[in-house]
Amino acid sequence: MEPSTVLFIDDEKHVRLAGCQTLELADFPTLACASAEEALTHLTPDWPGVVVTDIRMPGMDGLELLAQCRALDPDLPVILVTGHGDISTAVGALKDGAYDFLEKPYHTELLLDAVSKAQEKRTLVMENRALRHELETQGKHSPLLGRTPRIEQLRQILANLADTEADILLEGETGVGKDLVARTLHQLSPRRHGPFVALNCGAMPENLIESELFGHESGAFTGASKRRVGKFEYANGGTLLLDEIESMPQALGVRLLRVLQERVVERLGSNQPIPIDIRVVTATKSDLKKLSDQGLFRADLYYRLNVVKVPVPSLRERREDIPLLFQNFVDAASKRHGRPAPLIEPSLLQSLMSQEWPGNVRELQNAAERYVLGYASDLTPSVSSASGQPAALPELVNAFERSLIEQELGRQEGNVTATCEALGVPRKTLYDKLKKYGLSREGFVPRA
Repeated sequence: MEPSTVLFIDDEKHVRLAGCQTLELADFPTLACASAEEALTHLTPDWPGVVVTDIRMPGMDGLELLAQCRALDPDLPVILVTGHGDISTAVGALKDGAYDFLEKPYHTELLLDAVSKAQEKRTLVMENRALRHELETQGKHSPLLGRTPRIEQLRQILANLADTEADILLEGETGVGKDLVARTLHQLSPRRHGPFVALNCGAMPENLIESELFGHESGAFTGASKRRVGKFEYANGGTLLLDEIESMPQALGVRLLRVLQERVVERLGSNQPIPIDIRVVTATKSDLKKLSDQGLFRADLYYRLNVVKVPVPSLRERREDIPLLFQNFVDAASKRHGRPAPLIEPSLLQSLMSQEWPGNVRELQNAAERYVLGYASDLTPSVSSASGQPAALPELVNAFERSLIEQELGRQEGNVTATCEALGVPRKTLYDKLKKYGLSREGFVPRA
């Protein structure tokens, strides 16, 4: 069955033939059924089409069929066809979830218009479901969502480093998700049963950060009324993330260097060294080497941190992941605010993929929040490319096409035949597209 099939149900043969001919001539592939019972044999929760049914039929009537369709899938559009005497019944059915109704005899244009709008809605629902399915599939394996080569490479790097004791330096722009990368590394590592402790060095006042990191004894300084355990000690057995390490006061560099090298910490006001067993992950949005050359960051600390450097890609480097990420953020915001998740139009996704996102994933998350709350007027096309120049139409089309193929392959779990049917393309065309975008069906097959 083709993706856009219309299921046309009427017990009168000449009505079925006329309706099917009208729809087929308008390029709506149509399947005719003489009864509601026959129609139900073709319907599934993921059936991608539209139902057009007469109300008055022997056996199961159109209203009963509507109820069955609603039970099967509340989002399945059902258009009721009614005689003059059944208009009040049809109006009541609209309250029960019918998409629309047509009064006999209806004009051809009315049928085509109703089916066209219903099919547009159904297509939109199915595309959003495909995104959610992809989210569910990926979320089982990693909180780092995406299918682009850059994010796949990042996942592979983390998997390779997870069972080592190496300290890690994460480099990436503001908002790319360095905290999530560090948490993912922690969850993949043998330390996952220990604590994950994060400290933003740029958010701490300089006079407090030393105590926050190393802890202090009672009476160590004015206001230290009782002993405090620092972040290094608190993270014992787990992972410590020092975010915005470039904001660390240089005076603390010597103490931090000793902790990194010797894995011991001394609380302020104490001479007792305390052994610690931690992995230290540092994160920066700056070029530490350049800062070091300028004397703005300790060179010895830079070389100690720069053991394993992991770049975290910007959103501009993984535009094809934007639909998946946006859907994830929309679902999360809808749940948080207790509002139904709005459908996401393909035109909106294309607009999102064309924007620059200087705030990266965090900015996209905020945009999804506004979309759920109904303040999405700023989500308008801002067509530019990664180079900052206006993006050419082929660039946008290719990015959007790749995204749709990835979504459908994910929904079909790598099944090429099912993907071809869903996208309405020949098998050879799909393989050509996979080669063009560097994709492989094996990457979408669920892992055992």
